[in-house]
Amino acid sequence: MNRKILLVMIALVGSVAWGAPSYPPATVQMPIEQVAEHSYYAMGAAGIATENEGFISNAGFVVTDAGVVVFDSLGSPSLAWALRQKIREITDKPVRKVIVSHYHADHIYGLQVFQDEGAEILAPRGAYEYLESITAAERLDERRFSLDPWVNDDTRLVRPDRLIEDEYRFSLGGVDFQVNYLGSAHSEGDMTLYVVQDRVLYSGDIIFEGRVPFVGDADTRRWLETLERLETDELVALVPGHGPAADDPVGAISRTREYLAYLRKVMGDAVADFQDFASAYETADWRRFEQLPAFDAANRRNAYQVFLSMEAEALGQ
Repeated sequence: MNRKILLVMIALVGSVAWGAPSYPPATVQMPIEQVAEHSYYAMGAAGIATENEGFISNAGFVVTDAGVVVFDSLGSPSLAWALRQKIREITDKPVRKVIVSHYHADHIYGLQVFQDEGAEILAPRGAYEYLESITAAERLDERRFSLDPWVNDDTRLVRPDRLIEDEYRFSLGGVDFQVNYLGSAHSEGDMTLYVVQDRVLYSGDIIFEGRVPFVGDADTRRWLETLERLETDELVALVPGHGPAADDPVGAISRTREYLAYLRKVMGDAVADFQDFASAYETADWRRFEQLPAFDAANRRNAYQVFLSMEAEALGQ
């Protein structure tokens, strides 16, 4: 029997005891780390989006006396259900709100689990436009193939209940929260969540720690500007979108910033000198980054995307 099918069958038997719905059970490990009194997170593995059953990004949650606030929902309903069981091991309080850092697949395909529980979904401006786009439909179709059975025909795109366009503050169970809309940076619209009493920032994908960032179609110029504006003086911990939580937030921000700035310098110089991408890439000095996880999978693609964007900037586009 195929090992992948066998693991799913074994996990399915165990999930019945939890009263799980019909999500194909995730078989990957999901350890939970506590970073402050109320604040926790689960860390995905370094790798491409279709590895590790799609568990390659982080999700956080904050436990209060009146309920739980979740930050991002991972890359499949199965993973979100596994996260929900981990939360139940810590508290019997319901999930009240889910904050979506941005609309990339590895952060949103678990939303239906929390919506079905009755949680309010908060997302950045532009979410509706993405959900109605051809890109969203095509990406979901691709993941139904590449992440089958964990993303399947029952996986749906979830419309948020509230769009955030600036700053949004709320309190729950004696804990104060601040959601900040950052605009276009890593994605078309990025948000962070600050837990005031814990002094913890959930950054989403504007920060990658201990691994090469995924650039995709990001506006790297605005991404760097966003990192420059981040306030870190009061932070005890920063939970990135990918990688381990940092107790040195300044260092975590500077490492993501250093990578992006180097990409822009190397590719920008190549564009200015009318150098083709291949030769620019081969002559660049990648030694400070090449030992990072996901370098082989992501770096050349990142560099090419930045090369194209620098060409567009040079043409005033």
